[in-house]
Amino acid sequence: MLLAIDVGNTQVALGMFDHDKLVGHWRLSTNAEATFDEARWQLVGILGADGFTQSDIRGVAIASVVPAVTAALRRVAPHLTSGPVIVVEPGVRTGMSIEIDNPREVGADRIVNALAARERYGAPVVVVDFGTSTNFDVVGVEGAYIGGAIAPGLEISTEALISGTAALRKVEFTPPRSVIGRGTVEAIQSGGLYGHAGLVDGIVERIAAEFDEPITRVATGGLAPTIVPHCSSVDTVDPYLTLEGLRIIYERNQDAE
Repeated sequence: MLLAIDVGNTQVALGMFDHDKLVGHWRLSTNAEATFDEARWQLVGILGADGFTQSDIRGVAIASVVPAVTAALRRVAPHLTSGPVIVVEPGVRTGMSIEIDNPREVGADRIVNALAARERYGAPVVVVDFGTSTNFDVVGVEGAYIGGAIAPGLEISTEALISGTAALRKVEFTPPRSVIGRGTVEAIQSGGLYGHAGLVDGIVERIAAEFDEPITRVATGGLAPTIVPHCSSVDTVDPYLTLEGLRIIYERNQDAE
């Protein structure tokens, strides 16, 4: 089996694949200060609790946007498998051309998402990844990664509002009774949730307008189930898109050897 690890700024997503079938998945908080021992025992414990051992795991694929965690996982991964460890970075085979000004500056998660979306849904396609930031990544008609947009995520936007305003407090991201909030909590919920949905619709429609043919719109990320129901521009929610992209990249790098 293959262990896929997607490290974001806020959360780490883990997926266990038996060939192309996802047979286990977990989420945990990102801890950039975890020691080698802490990271190792946390992962061993999570996997072991569901019956997975080192002998079950034939390889590990990693995409990370947190350098400290990337470094830790390079050390931890060999203790999780006796097979190859692939870290998505420049030089790793993806099978997708990166047609932007500086290909080395694009995040690993964005490439992984774009590749998985192209393989699953065809091209052109735009992926909206709802995480700490809300990322928009675009695969063009010819199947190359051609760029995208980055916006502050819902949680970080709301935290900035609250931290900069003495009288406001944290709220749960649930739909208020109406768009017109009848109190401060509902007003923050309305502005945050519907405001972010409007941001997504606006950017996706502007991206779509740059194409002469229909473009598929796919959403992923931890906050997708919260925000997408209030969007009009997204076709599909694919919660495990990044993990699937890691699986594809791992297999391509094994085939290339």
